[in-house]
Amino acid sequence: MYIEERKTKKRIKYYLGHSFREGAKIHKIRKYLGKDLDKKSLDERKEKAEKLILEEINQYKIIKDPLVSPLSSEEISFIKNIEKNQKLKVFHLSERQWKLFSELFTYNTNAIEGSELSNKEVREILEEDKWPKKSKEDIAETYGVNEAIEFIRNTKEHISLELIKELHKIVFKNSKEFAGGFRKKGEEVVVRNGVGNIVHFGAPQQRVVSLLNDLISWYNKSKYKYPGLILASVVHNQFENIHPFRDGNGRVGRLLLNNILLKNRLPPINIDFKNRGEYYKSLQEYQKNHNLRPTIDLLIKDTKI
Repeated sequence: MYIEERKTKKRIKYYLGHSFREGAKIHKIRKYLGKDLDKKSLDERKEKAEKLILEEINQYKIIKDPLVSPLSSEEISFIKNIEKNQKLKVFHLSERQWKLFSELFTYNTNAIEGSELSNKEVREILEEDKWPKKSKEDIAETYGVNEAIEFIRNTKEHISLELIKELHKIVFKNSKEFAGGFRKKGEEVVVRNGVGNIVHFGAPQQRVVSLLNDLISWYNKSKYKYPGLILASVVHNQFENIHPFRDGNGRVGRLLLNNILLKNRLPPINIDFKNRGEYYKSLQEYQKNHNLRPTIDLLIKDTKI
């Protein structure tokens, strides 16, 4: 990183600049530090700007192989054996089992995102069209998630831009005006925890489509290389890192996870609301360290083996 000075007639403006390569492209980031600064002020602002630049570079990292920290051959064999020894395969699910799964998944995936509907209320909405005196948005998204489960049961697609947008549109068509549309110019994502601390930056808006295409390409090249649980875990975690929508990324990500499982002839997985804390920790561990193991452990815990 280097200091740039720009002299005008009466003042000197200072910037901190940094160039880095991403594939064949060179990117340059520049942060304004101030004007007519003494050495102490310049050093203080330079230190803060360095941190901001490093955070921005991290957002620009290109997806090559999302398994940057690859699982060992022993771990992959262990997961393959788990899948092989499962008594319950996706094609053995009866219509009644699908109905029960969809109701349970709909309750839990919405509850993770703050829905106030109870499990009983979700069941009554889907089975009896009985609406509680609760948020109309929560009710609309209950129907939406249930419909999206039916959609992934019937589609033959594993993953594509069109599939991702369609899932978002189905879930949020009656609750969000931007349903089915990726973030627009100027719409950046910062996720904060309950006390206001930043826990995640979404990818820069202008790179959403290219990063999703990289992920789709990785999946298509890897779907015969890794077990379904690994493929689904990578797609879900990487999708959440990109955060392509203004809102609704968690629910679409969990639907994508199940779509990948189904296409690999594995039963769907319901991430239980009571495991929300463990689920968030697994996402952060992948985001910060590219460690997939916590996600795999959670999925094994929440599936029927």
